[in-house]
Amino acid sequence: MIVTTTPQIEGMKVIEYKGIVFGEVITGINAIKDIAAGLTNFFGGRSDSYEGELLQARENALYEMSQRAIERGANAIVGVDFDYEVLGQGNMLMVTVSGTAVVVG
Repeated sequence: MIVTTTPQIEGMKVIEYKGIVFGEVITGINAIKDIAAGLTNFFGGRSDSYEGELLQARENALYEMSQRAIERGANAIVGVDFDYEVLGQGNMLMVTVSGTAVVVG
């Protein structure tokens, strides 16, 4: 499965459009990660716990979107876009990825 943010794939032609596909992940940060991130915020530096959670959520959303494209008979996804949002008082993270499922050849 080719997944790209560009509207086309160099050297390949879009043969068929299969529609827009999405992948969504909502994840919560547990109390221990929240405390560790708070300490990082206080002392400075990067928050490995939050970065790891974000990386995992993004990978899961990409996988989910790719599976939906495969179910439609696509072999590529073009025009991929990511969106991140913090939800509610618990600061849950929502990662949404979308793109156009296509058949290329």
